[in-house]
Amino acid sequence: MPYAHITGWGMSVPESVLTNDDISKIVDTNDAWIRERTGIRERRIARDNQFPSTLAVEASTKALKVANLKPTDIDLIICSTSTPEYLFPATACIVQDQLGATKAGAFDLLAACTGFIYAINMAAQSIQSGSIKNALVIGTETLSRFVDWSDRSTCILFGDGAGAFVLQASEQPGGVLSAVMHSDGSGGDLLTLQAGGSKYPASDETLRTGMHYIRMDGREVFRFATRVMAQATREVLEDAKLTIDDIAWVIPHQANLRIIEAAARGLKLPMERFIVNLERYGNTSTASIPLATVEAVEKGQLKAGDKIVFVGFGAGLTWGALAAEWTGPMETEPIVYPQRYRLLGRLRSLINRLIRFVEGIIWGRGA
Repeated sequence: MPYAHITGWGMSVPESVLTNDDISKIVDTNDAWIRERTGIRERRIARDNQFPSTLAVEASTKALKVANLKPTDIDLIICSTSTPEYLFPATACIVQDQLGATKAGAFDLLAACTGFIYAINMAAQSIQSGSIKNALVIGTETLSRFVDWSDRSTCILFGDGAGAFVLQASEQPGGVLSAVMHSDGSGGDLLTLQAGGSKYPASDETLRTGMHYIRMDGREVFRFATRVMAQATREVLEDAKLTIDDIAWVIPHQANLRIIEAAARGLKLPMERFIVNLERYGNTSTASIPLATVEAVEKGQLKAGDKIVFVGFGAGLTWGALAAEWTGPMETEPIVYPQRYRLLGRLRSLINRLIRFVEGIIWGRGA
Protein backbone atom coordinates (compact mmCIF):
# COMPACT_ATOMS: atom_id res chain seq x y z
CA MET A 1 0.00 0.00 0.00
CA PRO A 2 1.50 3.39 -0.96
CA TYR A 3 1.98 6.12 1.62
CA ALA A 4 0.48 9.61 1.19
CA HIS A 5 3.08 12.33 1.74
CA ILE A 6 2.55 16.07 1.95
CA THR A 7 5.05 17.33 -0.61
CA GLY A 8 3.89 20.84 -1.47
CA TRP A 9 2.30 23.79 0.28
CA GLY A 10 1.24 27.33 -0.45
CA MET A 11 -0.90 30.14 0.93
CA SER A 12 -2.61 33.31 -0.23
CA VAL A 13 -4.10 36.08 1.89
CA PRO A 14 -5.60 39.39 0.81
CA GLU A 15 -3.44 42.47 1.27
CA SER A 16 -6.20 44.45 3.00
CA VAL A 17 -5.80 44.35 6.80
CA LEU A 18 -8.64 45.06 9.23
CA THR A 19 -7.34 45.77 12.73
CA ASN A 20 -9.18 45.72 16.03
CA ASP A 21 -8.98 49.51 16.10
CA ASP A 22 -10.70 49.57 12.70
CA ILE A 23 -13.52 47.39 14.03
CA SER A 24 -13.90 49.65 17.09
CA LYS A 25 -15.01 52.36 14.67
CA ILE A 26 -17.84 50.09 13.44
CA VAL A 27 -19.17 48.52 16.66
CA ASP A 28 -18.83 49.18 20.39
CA THR A 29 -15.59 47.33 21.14
CA ASN A 30 -11.88 47.96 21.53
CA ASP A 31 -8.53 46.30 20.91
CA ALA A 32 -8.00 45.18 24.51
CA TRP A 33 -11.47 43.58 24.75
CA ILE A 34 -10.98 41.63 21.52
CA ARG A 35 -7.46 40.47 22.37
CA GLU A 36 -8.44 39.34 25.85
CA ARG A 37 -11.33 37.21 24.59
CA THR A 38 -9.92 35.88 21.32
CA GLY A 39 -6.19 36.61 20.94
CA ILE A 40 -6.91 38.23 17.56
CA ARG A 41 -5.22 41.51 16.63
CA GLU A 42 -6.11 41.78 12.93
CA ARG A 43 -7.54 39.85 10.01
CA ARG A 44 -7.37 39.98 6.18
CA ILE A 45 -10.34 41.06 4.07
CA ALA A 46 -10.80 40.07 0.43
CA ARG A 47 -11.11 42.78 -2.21
CA ASP A 48 -14.12 42.91 -4.51
CA ASN A 49 -12.22 41.01 -7.20
CA GLN A 50 -11.00 38.26 -4.86
CA PHE A 51 -13.00 35.09 -4.38
CA PRO A 52 -12.42 31.63 -2.89
CA SER A 53 -11.27 30.43 -6.31
CA THR A 54 -8.78 33.25 -6.92
CA LEU A 55 -7.20 32.83 -3.49
CA ALA A 56 -7.19 29.06 -3.97
CA VAL A 57 -5.49 29.27 -7.36
CA GLU A 58 -2.73 31.47 -5.94
CA ALA A 59 -2.14 29.11 -3.01
CA SER A 60 -2.31 26.03 -5.26
CA THR A 61 0.16 27.42 -7.78
CA LYS A 62 2.68 27.91 -4.97
CA ALA A 63 2.03 24.40 -3.63
CA LEU A 64 2.55 22.82 -7.05
CA LYS A 65 5.81 24.72 -7.46
CA VAL A 66 7.10 23.44 -4.09
CA ALA A 67 6.06 19.88 -5.00
CA ASN A 68 7.70 20.22 -8.42
CA LEU A 69 4.52 19.16 -10.22
CA LYS A 70 2.66 20.47 -13.23
CA PRO A 71 -1.11 21.07 -12.98
CA THR A 72 -1.59 18.19 -15.44
CA ASP A 73 0.06 15.84 -12.92
CA ILE A 74 -2.82 16.25 -10.46
CA ASP A 75 -5.40 13.44 -10.35
CA LEU A 76 -7.80 14.89 -7.76
CA ILE A 77 -8.66 18.33 -6.36
CA ILE A 78 -10.59 18.59 -3.09
CA CYS A 79 -11.63 22.11 -2.12
CA SER A 80 -12.72 22.48 1.47
CA THR A 81 -14.69 25.68 1.94
CA SER A 82 -17.46 27.09 4.11
CA THR A 83 -17.99 29.96 1.66
CA PRO A 84 -18.23 28.38 -1.82
CA GLU A 85 -18.73 30.70 -4.76
CA TYR A 86 -21.90 28.88 -5.79
CA LEU A 87 -24.06 25.99 -4.65
CA PHE A 88 -22.91 24.57 -7.97
CA PRO A 89 -20.62 24.40 -9.85
CA ALA A 90 -18.12 23.38 -7.19
CA THR A 91 -15.43 25.92 -6.40
CA ALA A 92 -12.97 23.05 -6.95
CA CYS A 93 -14.05 22.86 -10.61
CA ILE A 94 -13.40 26.58 -11.07
CA VAL A 95 -9.94 26.08 -9.57
CA GLN A 96 -9.33 23.04 -11.80
CA ASP A 97 -10.15 25.09 -14.88
CA GLN A 98 -8.03 28.10 -13.89
CA LEU A 99 -5.04 25.92 -13.00
CA GLY A 100 -5.28 23.90 -16.20
CA ALA A 101 -5.41 20.63 -14.24
CA THR A 102 -7.05 18.85 -17.14
CA LYS A 103 -6.67 15.31 -15.77
CA ALA A 104 -8.09 16.01 -12.32
CA GLY A 105 -11.45 15.16 -10.83
CA ALA A 106 -12.64 17.96 -8.57
CA PHE A 107 -15.22 18.41 -5.82
CA ASP A 108 -16.00 20.58 -2.80
CA LEU A 109 -16.11 19.29 0.75
CA LEU A 110 -18.22 21.05 3.39
CA ALA A 111 -17.40 20.22 7.00
CA ALA A 112 -16.94 23.83 8.17
CA CYS A 113 -13.70 24.57 10.01
CA THR A 114 -12.83 20.86 10.31
CA GLY A 115 -13.06 20.51 6.55
CA PHE A 116 -9.35 20.71 5.75
CA ILE A 117 -8.64 17.75 8.04
CA TYR A 118 -11.47 15.79 6.42
CA ALA A 119 -10.14 16.70 2.96
CA ILE A 120 -6.55 15.64 3.69
CA ASN A 121 -7.86 12.32 4.98
CA MET A 122 -10.02 11.80 1.87
CA ALA A 123 -7.07 12.55 -0.41
CA ALA A 124 -4.74 10.32 1.61
CA GLN A 125 -7.24 7.45 1.52
CA SER A 126 -7.52 7.80 -2.26
CA ILE A 127 -3.73 7.63 -2.59
CA GLN A 128 -3.39 4.74 -0.16
CA SER A 129 -6.04 2.77 -2.05
CA GLY A 130 -3.96 3.09 -5.20
CA SER A 131 -6.67 4.87 -7.19
CA ILE A 132 -4.67 8.11 -7.60
CA LYS A 133 -1.07 9.30 -7.25
CA ASN A 134 -1.25 13.06 -6.80
CA ALA A 135 -3.88 15.17 -5.03
CA LEU A 136 -4.35 18.86 -4.38
CA VAL A 137 -6.16 19.75 -1.14
CA ILE A 138 -7.33 23.33 -0.63
CA GLY A 139 -8.89 25.30 2.21
CA THR A 140 -10.21 28.65 1.00
CA GLU A 141 -12.56 31.23 2.48
CA THR A 142 -14.05 34.69 2.07
CA LEU A 143 -15.90 34.69 5.38
CA SER A 144 -15.97 38.48 5.58
CA ARG A 145 -18.84 38.48 3.07
CA PHE A 146 -21.06 36.61 5.52
CA VAL A 147 -20.26 38.66 8.61
CA ASP A 148 -22.83 40.92 10.25
CA TRP A 149 -20.69 43.98 10.93
CA SER A 150 -23.18 45.17 13.55
CA ASP A 151 -22.74 42.00 15.64
CA ARG A 152 -19.65 42.46 17.77
CA SER A 153 -19.73 38.84 18.97
CA THR A 154 -18.94 37.53 15.47
CA CYS A 155 -17.54 40.38 13.36
CA ILE A 156 -14.33 40.40 15.42
CA LEU A 157 -13.56 36.75 14.65
CA PHE A 158 -13.41 36.01 10.95
CA GLY A 159 -10.96 36.68 8.14
CA ASP A 160 -10.22 35.59 4.57
CA GLY A 161 -7.46 33.49 3.03
CA ALA A 162 -6.49 30.20 1.40
CA GLY A 163 -3.97 27.42 1.89
CA ALA A 164 -3.16 24.36 -0.21
CA PHE A 165 -1.28 21.09 0.16
CA VAL A 166 -0.08 18.65 -2.48
CA LEU A 167 -0.23 14.99 -1.47
CA GLN A 168 1.73 12.37 -3.40
CA ALA A 169 2.02 8.60 -3.39
CA SER A 170 5.32 7.09 -2.26
CA GLU A 171 6.69 3.73 -1.20
CA GLN A 172 8.68 5.53 1.49
CA PRO A 173 7.04 5.20 4.94
CA GLY A 174 5.71 8.41 6.45
CA GLY A 175 3.24 11.07 5.42
CA VAL A 176 -0.32 10.76 6.73
CA LEU A 177 -0.29 8.25 9.58
CA SER A 178 -3.86 8.29 10.90
CA ALA A 179 -6.98 10.42 11.07
CA VAL A 180 -10.21 10.62 13.04
CA MET A 181 -13.40 12.38 11.95
CA HIS A 182 -16.45 13.03 14.11
CA SER A 183 -19.77 14.84 13.95
CA ASP A 184 -22.76 15.65 16.15
CA GLY A 185 -25.63 17.17 14.21
CA SER A 186 -27.62 17.76 17.40
CA GLY A 187 -25.44 20.85 17.85
CA GLY A 188 -25.94 22.08 14.32
CA ASP A 189 -27.88 25.13 15.47
CA LEU A 190 -24.96 26.46 17.52
CA LEU A 191 -23.06 27.82 14.50
CA THR A 192 -25.03 28.46 11.33
CA LEU A 193 -25.37 30.35 8.07
CA GLN A 194 -28.98 29.52 7.32
CA ALA A 195 -30.05 31.29 4.14
CA GLY A 196 -29.04 30.65 0.56
CA GLY A 197 -29.75 26.93 0.47
CA SER A 198 -32.91 25.09 -0.55
CA LYS A 199 -34.60 25.40 2.85
CA TYR A 200 -34.26 29.16 3.03
CA PRO A 201 -33.56 30.45 -0.50
CA ALA A 202 -32.79 34.14 -0.80
CA SER A 203 -35.89 36.29 -0.29
CA ASP A 204 -36.95 39.63 1.14
CA GLU A 205 -37.58 37.83 4.43
CA THR A 206 -34.12 36.25 4.67
CA LEU A 207 -32.48 39.57 3.84
CA ARG A 208 -34.60 41.52 6.31
CA THR A 209 -33.95 39.09 9.17
CA GLY A 210 -30.21 38.71 8.53
CA MET A 211 -30.31 35.00 7.77
CA HIS A 212 -27.41 35.39 5.31
CA TYR A 213 -25.04 36.20 8.17
CA ILE A 214 -23.03 33.88 10.42
CA ARG A 215 -24.79 33.26 13.74
CA MET A 216 -23.09 31.59 16.69
CA ASP A 217 -23.81 30.64 20.27
CA GLY A 218 -20.31 31.55 21.40
CA ARG A 219 -20.53 30.11 24.89
CA GLU A 220 -21.72 26.68 23.76
CA VAL A 221 -19.24 26.50 20.86
CA PHE A 222 -16.45 27.37 23.29
CA ARG A 223 -17.49 24.58 25.68
CA PHE A 224 -17.70 22.09 22.84
CA ALA A 225 -14.34 23.08 21.36
CA THR A 226 -12.40 22.95 24.61
CA ARG A 227 -13.72 19.43 25.19
CA VAL A 228 -13.04 17.89 21.77
CA MET A 229 -9.65 19.37 20.83
CA ALA A 230 -7.62 17.42 23.39
CA GLN A 231 -9.87 14.38 23.02
CA ALA A 232 -9.37 14.14 19.25
CA THR A 233 -5.61 14.66 19.58
CA ARG A 234 -5.27 11.78 22.02
CA GLU A 235 -7.48 9.58 19.84
CA VAL A 236 -5.48 10.14 16.64
CA LEU A 237 -2.19 9.54 18.46
CA GLU A 238 -3.49 6.24 19.78
CA ASP A 239 -4.54 5.21 16.26
CA ALA A 240 -1.08 6.12 14.95
CA LYS A 241 0.58 4.26 17.84
CA LEU A 242 2.32 7.45 18.93
CA THR A 243 2.58 9.26 22.25
CA ILE A 244 2.33 12.96 22.89
CA ASP A 245 6.10 12.99 23.41
CA ASP A 246 6.58 11.82 19.80
CA ILE A 247 4.90 14.95 18.48
CA ALA A 248 7.00 17.97 17.55
CA TRP A 249 4.05 20.27 16.85
CA VAL A 250 0.30 20.49 17.28
CA ILE A 251 -1.22 22.69 14.58
CA PRO A 252 -4.78 23.53 15.66
CA HIS A 253 -7.65 25.27 13.97
CA GLN A 254 -7.07 28.97 14.65
CA ALA A 255 -10.40 30.04 16.14
CA ASN A 256 -9.68 31.45 19.58
CA LEU A 257 -6.50 31.59 21.64
CA ARG A 258 -8.33 30.56 24.82
CA ILE A 259 -9.54 27.37 23.12
CA ILE A 260 -5.98 26.51 22.05
CA GLU A 261 -4.71 27.22 25.57
CA ALA A 262 -7.41 24.92 26.99
CA ALA A 263 -6.31 22.17 24.59
CA ALA A 264 -2.70 22.64 25.72
CA ARG A 265 -3.74 22.25 29.36
CA GLY A 266 -5.78 19.17 28.52
CA LEU A 267 -2.80 17.58 26.78
CA LYS A 268 -0.34 18.80 29.43
CA LEU A 269 1.74 20.49 26.74
CA PRO A 270 3.35 23.93 26.79
CA MET A 271 1.98 26.48 24.36
CA GLU A 272 5.43 26.49 22.73
CA ARG A 273 4.49 23.14 21.13
CA PHE A 274 1.50 24.71 19.33
CA ILE A 275 1.70 26.63 16.06
CA VAL A 276 -0.42 29.76 16.48
CA ASN A 277 -0.89 32.66 14.07
CA LEU A 278 -4.51 33.70 14.60
CA GLU A 279 -3.46 37.07 16.02
CA ARG A 280 -2.75 38.17 12.42
CA TYR A 281 -5.46 36.34 10.48
CA GLY A 282 -8.36 35.61 12.83
CA ASN A 283 -10.55 32.59 12.18
CA THR A 284 -10.18 31.67 8.49
CA SER A 285 -12.15 28.42 8.89
CA THR A 286 -10.85 25.75 6.49
CA ALA A 287 -7.83 27.88 5.58
CA SER A 288 -6.55 28.28 9.14
CA ILE A 289 -4.58 25.02 9.47
CA PRO A 290 -2.77 25.27 6.11
CA LEU A 291 -2.01 28.97 6.72
CA ALA A 292 -0.44 28.15 10.09
CA THR A 293 1.46 25.21 8.59
CA VAL A 294 2.89 27.15 5.66
CA GLU A 295 4.10 29.92 7.94
CA ALA A 296 5.68 27.37 10.27
CA VAL A 297 7.61 25.89 7.34
CA GLU A 298 8.70 29.31 6.13
CA LYS A 299 9.93 30.25 9.61
CA GLY A 300 11.93 27.02 9.90
CA GLN A 301 9.82 25.70 12.78
CA LEU A 302 8.46 22.68 10.90
CA LYS A 303 11.15 20.42 9.46
CA ALA A 304 11.36 17.14 7.58
CA GLY A 305 10.96 14.22 9.97
CA ASP A 306 8.78 16.11 12.44
CA LYS A 307 5.65 14.29 13.56
CA ILE A 308 2.68 16.61 13.81
CA VAL A 309 -1.01 16.65 14.63
CA PHE A 310 -3.62 18.78 12.88
CA VAL A 311 -6.72 19.19 15.05
CA GLY A 312 -9.88 21.21 14.56
CA PHE A 313 -13.59 21.68 15.16
CA GLY A 314 -16.39 23.50 13.42
CA ALA A 315 -20.05 23.90 12.59
CA GLY A 316 -22.04 20.76 12.07
CA LEU A 317 -20.91 20.10 14.71
CA THR A 318 -17.74 18.50 13.37
CA TRP A 319 -14.31 17.79 14.80
CA GLY A 320 -11.30 15.70 13.97
CA ALA A 321 -7.54 15.26 13.98
CA LEU A 322 -4.84 13.94 11.68
CA ALA A 323 -1.34 12.72 12.52
CA ALA A 324 1.43 12.94 9.93
CA GLU A 325 5.16 12.78 9.51
CA TRP A 326 6.31 15.87 7.65
CA THR A 327 8.55 15.00 4.74
CA GLY A 328 8.51 17.82 2.21
CA PRO A 329 9.15 17.65 -1.54
CA MET A 330 10.20 14.38 -3.13
CA GLU A 331 13.67 14.12 -4.63
CA THR A 332 12.91 14.50 -8.32
CA GLU A 333 14.47 16.31 -11.21
CA PRO A 334 13.40 19.96 -10.99
CA ILE A 335 10.98 21.14 -13.65
CA VAL A 336 10.65 24.60 -15.03
CA TYR A 337 7.44 26.10 -13.69
CA PRO A 338 6.69 28.95 -16.10
CA GLN A 339 3.59 31.08 -16.13
CA ARG A 340 2.65 29.39 -19.40
CA TYR A 341 1.12 26.45 -17.50
CA ARG A 342 -1.60 28.81 -16.24
CA LEU A 343 -1.87 30.46 -19.66
CA LEU A 344 -2.16 27.10 -21.41
CA GLY A 345 -4.86 26.11 -18.95
CA ARG A 346 -6.83 29.26 -19.72
CA LEU A 347 -6.34 28.68 -23.46
CA ARG A 348 -7.68 25.12 -23.16
CA SER A 349 -10.66 26.49 -21.26
CA LEU A 350 -11.42 29.01 -24.00
CA ILE A 351 -11.08 26.33 -26.69
CA ASN A 352 -13.49 24.06 -24.81
CA ARG A 353 -15.99 26.90 -24.56
CA LEU A 354 -15.63 27.60 -28.27
CA ILE A 355 -16.17 23.93 -29.12
CA ARG A 356 -19.35 23.84 -27.00
CA PHE A 357 -20.55 27.05 -28.71
CA VAL A 358 -19.98 25.61 -32.19
CA GLU A 359 -21.59 22.30 -31.24
CA GLY A 360 -24.59 24.22 -29.92
CA ILE A 361 -25.00 25.98 -33.26
CA ILE A 362 -24.69 22.68 -35.18
CA TRP A 363 -27.16 20.88 -32.94
CA GLY A 364 -29.50 23.82 -33.10
CA ARG A 365 -29.55 23.68 -36.88
CA GLY A 366 -30.03 19.93 -36.79
CA ALA A 367 -33.04 20.32 -34.56
